Amino acid sequence: MKTESDLRSLRVTHRGPVAEVQLLGPSKGNAMGPDFWAELPRVFAELDAKEDVRAVLLYGSGDNFSYGLDLPGMEPVFRPLLESRGTDARLRSDFRLRIKALQDAVSSVARCSKPVVAAVEGWCIGGGVDVITAADIRVASPGARFSIREVRVGIVADLGSLQRLPGIIGSGATRHLALTGEDFDAARAFELGLVTELADDVVARGRELAAQIAANPPLVVQGVKQVLNQGSEAAAQSGLDYVQVWNTAFLPSRDFAEAGRAFAERRPAVFTGD
Repeated sequence: MKTESDLRSLRVTHRGPVAEVQLLGPSKGNAMGPDFWAELPRVFAELDAKEDVRAVLLYGSGDNFSYGLDLPGMEPVFRPLLESRGTDARLRSDFRLRIKALQDAVSSVARCSKPVVAAVEGWCIGGGVDVITAADIRVASPGARFSIREVRVGIVADLGSLQRLPGIIGSGATRHLALTGEDFDAARAFELGLVTELADDVVARGRELAAQIAANPPLVVQGVKQVLNQGSEAAAQSGLDYVQVWNTAFLPSRDFAEAGRAFAERRPAVFTGD
């Protein structure tokens, strides 16, 4: 087993033809900060280019897959636009490009020609759901919990969940989860089809599935993924482009600022629609 160690937020190891990508944080709960967003697309581009890699297993370290976006760590990205109250056109343009870069990082998982198996333990929130919906197969432990929580913190989810989930669990279930922001457990995720299996040792099961994929003819496997993605990823990209513009205009809102204050003060947010 070979390990690549020049990364802060991810650990990449190789077990024969299967590459394993483990989320490390370093923020609590493997929250996704600047290092993660820089390293994820780099890692998946490199794995895509390696002929000896036939499948990828993606999972979290510790007790959780990911708490999602590291809000304190990413605060410098939001601050200039918030302080300008959205009145600076250059800041809005730069912010749209920042959103696009985060979207492209998640999409690097979907664009990787090698199938990706996501194994979920513990919490998978917000950006974590964005990432696993870009994977090809998702399995979870019985204790896993999920949430498309952006609506509760004053954000329209903009990194892929709203674009990819309808094709996985259907439009009705996506609307239910995205509009309420409610948490749901592994049994519900399995019922909806977000995950296809529940396993007590979910990483071991993920390894079995990745090895099973890797034993098949590699060009055929890649062809299957490419054909399946042909229509769905084009539609996803169109939706991602739309939400870039929406959030660039929307995020300098009082409700978003209130969500940040409420999070810092550990209290329920009070939204006014401003």
